[in-house]
Order: sequence, then structure tokens, then C-alpha cells
Amino acid sequence: MGGESLRNVDGDLGVLAGRLLFSVQAELFRRLHSAGFTDISPRHGMVLAYLRPSGIRATEIARLAGQHKQVIGKNIDELEELGYVERKPDPDDRRAKLVLPTDRGRRQMRTADAIMAEIAGQHERLLGEKEFDRFLHQLRAIVASQREAVHDDSADDGAKGEPASS
Repeated sequence: MGGESLRNVDGDLGVLAGRLLFSVQAELFRRLHSAGFTDISPRHGMVLAYLRPSGIRATEIARLAGQHKQVIGKNIDELEELGYVERKPDPDDRRAKLVLPTDRGRRQMRTADAIMAEIAGQHERLLGEKEFDRFLHQLRAIVASQREAVHDDSADDGAKGEPASS
């Protein structure tokens, strides 16, 4: 233990991605709370981030968020109790339900969108517009590649651990 040094995590993709996520999440929810949305927390973000005014199926939220359907369902239940979403039959498939934002949910969505635009604007000013656009493009490519690798690994394991089905 005495002479052992810690790994340098400053170049670790997972650590950096986590630091970015938690920092953005902390600012977003601090500002949402200041705007009156005090009853939601970062765990609700896995649903709130993917809500659409026209509605979205829970299975689609799970797929987009990379989470198990049961986890998403529990968060939807909580958000429904808090008055942010409601479930209605999907007009395209009466057996399925759509998750739709309520009036309060739409206000939260508009507020969160404005906050996220301000946060992105801060980083765009830091890097410059061209470099920030390039960063986002590269980050999207890395995320897509990593998600594909996880999906391939899940398929190899007989779909064990796959977050959600489409």
C-alpha cells in the first residue's frame, strides 16, 4: 500500500463522462428546483429527458435511456403521482400506452430545455462554435459506438443484461 500510486483517471473515458453527466445533472436539477420543480430528482431524468409532447411509449423510453423497462416504469409511476405525466392508450395500438406530459410536465420540459440550452451555450462560448459542434459530433459517435458494443455483448450472452427490447 505504501508506495502504490493511484491510477490517473483524468484520461479515463468513463470517469470523464460520469463527471460531465453528474455536473450537468446537478446544475439542471438545482435550477429546476429554483424554478419551482422541487419534487423531481435526477433519477427522474431518465424519463423526463425523452418525453415528447405527443407522447412516447415506455418501451421506447427504456430503449433510448438504456435502462430496464421496470426501472422506467417505476419512474413513470412516480412522475404520474407527482403530476408530470399521464398514461393514455396509443391511438396506433390500443393495447399499448403512451406516456404524455401533463401541463406541469410541459412547463418542466420548457424550463429544462431553456436551462440545457444555457449550459450548452456556456460550453460553446468556452470552445467556440465550430469546435463545440465538432465535440458534439464526436461525442455522439463515441456514444453510438459504445452502445452498439454493449448491444453486441448482450446478444452474445443470449440477451442477458440487455436494458430493454424495442
